[in-house]
Amino acid sequence: MLPQPTRARLSRSRRVDTGKIVRVDNSYLVLKPGQKFYLTHNIEPLDGIDAYFANEPYRLPWVGFFVGLFILVVFVFGGRQGIRGLLSLIASLAAIVYILFPGILAGYSPLLMSIGISALIIIVGSYLTHGVNKTTSVAVLGMIVTICLTGALAYWAVLVTQLTGTVGEETMYLQFQTQGGIDLAGLLLGGIMIGLLGILYDAAIGQAIVVEELASAGEHLSRKEIFKKALRVGREHIGALVNTLAIAYVGASLPLLLLINFSNIPLEAMLNKEVFSTEIIRTVIGSIGLILTVPITTLLAVRLLPNTKDRPKESSVSKDKVRTHRHSH
Repeated sequence: MLPQPTRARLSRSRRVDTGKIVRVDNSYLVLKPGQKFYLTHNIEPLDGIDAYFANEPYRLPWVGFFVGLFILVVFVFGGRQGIRGLLSLIASLAAIVYILFPGILAGYSPLLMSIGISALIIIVGSYLTHGVNKTTSVAVLGMIVTICLTGALAYWAVLVTQLTGTVGEETMYLQFQTQGGIDLAGLLLGGIMIGLLGILYDAAIGQAIVVEELASAGEHLSRKEIFKKALRVGREHIGALVNTLAIAYVGASLPLLLLINFSNIPLEAMLNKEVFSTEIIRTVIGSIGLILTVPITTLLAVRLLPNTKDRPKESSVSKDKVRTHRHSH
């Protein structure tokens, strides 16, 4: 049973009718007595009568509670590293809100802006979280190279599949507000780049640290052997992260995917629709970028980290020592 029309007192309003009791039409929002909510005020164009509609429940206190719980968990269990990661997150969001958004709205290329902001987030976030050292620098370089390659691949994918980025009501509203001044296809590309950052960060930092630890623990290992061993670790990481990335995209598009069950359109025609093709391209391009991060960062780490320098080309020397040691017994 739908809730009945609700009466609400306007306690916070910029209008002259503050404090006035009005009738609010509500056909879908379940409200409890005394519960706060947002309402929409319209003036009927024909007769000029004021109309009020229930819009959203006032949920900010609970949102603030869970944000505070997240910060508390980071402080308690993350320690100093968790705090650094939280500061990195704040800096990343600030870069997106105060640099990326204004740049796109000013007419700059969403793709170039997103790649630039991605590089900035990578540099600031990595050094803020892990400190200024060569391991972090190698991871940063690996991420930047991967972002550039993935950006080029995403551009090609969007071009050949003729994706326009005009999916969802929000894109139509955005075009209306900006009078068609935003390249929606470029915005789609930028979204792919920004969405890829977190998962690339995890893979690149992990590979750089693996190479550093292998080089420190196995002084007899050659660069080639370190690369192979680190790549093996990275492959296991890839398997888990690709699955995580794909499932995350599926979860975000779950309502859309459920529409397949209510449509008589053939599966091939359904997947060809831009709304589905966009999510497929977003997922596979992100997964390719993730996979490329592992060999790129591993190769750079093996070449540039100080503990991997001046190593024997092969580990035959150590093997001979083992044979000699066994023969002496």
